[in-house]
Amino acid sequence: MNINESPDARSSMWAWIAYSLRFHRMQRGLTGDAVARLLNCARSSISRLENGEAKLEEKQAAVLDEAWNTGNHFSIMVWYARQGHDPTWFKNFTEFEARAERIHNYDGQLIPALFQTPGYARALLESGRNPYLEDDLKKRMARQNVLDRKIPPELWVLLSESVIDIPVGGAEVMREQLAYLLELSMRPNVFLRIVPKSAGAHEGLDGPFKIITVKQGEVGFVEAPNGGRLVLEAAEVRGLKLRFDRIGAVALPVDSSRRLIEQLMESFT
Repeated sequence: MNINESPDARSSMWAWIAYSLRFHRMQRGLTGDAVARLLNCARSSISRLENGEAKLEEKQAAVLDEAWNTGNHFSIMVWYARQGHDPTWFKNFTEFEARAERIHNYDGQLIPALFQTPGYARALLESGRNPYLEDDLKKRMARQNVLDRKIPPELWVLLSESVIDIPVGGAEVMREQLAYLLELSMRPNVFLRIVPKSAGAHEGLDGPFKIITVKQGEVGFVEAPNGGRLVLEAAEVRGLKLRFDRIGAVALPVDSSRRLIEQLMESFT
């Protein structure tokens, strides 16, 4: 795609917003500099919005609607975009993940991809009858290179006890996976805690999510079956952080979590 072009408007709601921004700007004979002054941002930010590299914020949408008398056109589109599945979420997620300084991750269903052994990952991909299994397995394992950076990110991970109790791939695969979890948990940048079944109902039952801190700020990712979405709004990211803290309040301490993993590992014989 040419840097001056907008993405295919049919590919996602965010792409439609990028296309609409450029269309409305050009229809009014405005330059990117003029829109940048209107939104109180850099000219480069307008280029990124129109190229689909950045997402229009709610406040920016409201400013455009008022200035251009659109009848809340942009505000409504942003609202719908934030409610729905973003087909580009995984690409965006892995780009942020590779640059992460800190990752907060809660999962009540699976071992996170960064912590998966090849055997565990293969079993998951096979269960989904993935026609691109070998390629996807290589890509998943390659993502773990972030763990071996010269300065690796801090990893704050909360896992439901059920995650480490389900024999994904069979006893041998699961035993190897739990041994690897224990190994990773000994790294100084990894803080792994288990939410025991005895905790009962907690906010993690709503589903897995991540918060990634990069140099430019924080973003969230909320996962769902066959998709997910990127969370950019600061208020929503703060909500995810609060949710993580509340789940952490019912999790076992690090040492107790290791002992529980060791106990369950012994059961996979």
